[in-house]
Amino acid sequence: MVLATFLSAPLALAQDASDPFAEIPNDTPAATSAPQSPTPADGSSDADPFAESGADTASGGEDSDDDGFGSALEDEYGFDPADEFASAEEPEQRDPWEGFNRAMFRLNDTADRWFLKPAATSYRQITPIFMQTGISNFFSNVHELNNVLNDVLQWKWKQAGNDTGRFLINTTVGIGGLFDVAQHMGLERSDGEDFGQTLAVWGVPSGPYVVVPFLGPFTVRDVPGDIVMWYTNPLTYYVDPNSLEYTIKMVDVIQSRASLLQAESLLQGDRDRYVLMRDAYLQRREFLINDGEQEDDFGGDLDEYDF
Repeated sequence: MVLATFLSAPLALAQDASDPFAEIPNDTPAATSAPQSPTPADGSSDADPFAESGADTASGGEDSDDDGFGSALEDEYGFDPADEFASAEEPEQRDPWEGFNRAMFRLNDTADRWFLKPAATSYRQITPIFMQTGISNFFSNVHELNNVLNDVLQWKWKQAGNDTGRFLINTTVGIGGLFDVAQHMGLERSDGEDFGQTLAVWGVPSGPYVVVPFLGPFTVRDVPGDIVMWYTNPLTYYVDPNSLEYTIKMVDVIQSRASLLQAESLLQGDRDRYVLMRDAYLQRREFLINDGEQEDDFGGDLDEYDF
């Protein structure tokens, strides 16, 4: 749970060289690669990189804005994150507390940059892959209990049976969950369920988007989900002393943070990282609540036609 909190970038000395979350300086390759573009006499080269200007449009438009970042992602992955995570809903409707949220985002970003990300990077560098996989499997198996509870609360009986079977098999045959034996028996790992999703199924509105200090992004509806997850975590009850419990949970946080390191490439470039993170979170929550089902944009059922 603390993981979602710290979402964003590394150590100060290594930040300029390798931190995907580091702010892009004004002398980026995009600026040096186009010396023929006239520089405004008033020194506006130091202006806000997110501000729109006619000169930028005339000298290259969107391609020069991101130093080829957007086009590179489109070529490699087939989409631009800014467009993919865009929402038709007005920002003031989903994010009425944007000023507060941006301040908390910067706080969490700084905490991640100085503490969590360096720890996650070191963990990835010194821990063998098989150990990382085993640790990830262990904590995933622990979270299956929370999945089962919310499966039942949402009347997803088939999924509840699948997740229960995974927990029992991996806890026993899989040596406490270190090995994911269940997936080789046809019991695939699900995207997971939490109490926030359960409330959504029960018809509770999402409420505004909010960034909680040291806990990360939520909607008002999702905040109780982390509280329920804490109390449904067996480590909360069966690990003693408390220092060992906190150590194990911190390993869970670091392991989860390490798994996100490669995904940070989506946050590079002259983009508003706060907006990207917000839209990505809200889109992901909708995906999980709807179990991956997407609405038909054409508004019709093609099954009635014979092709």
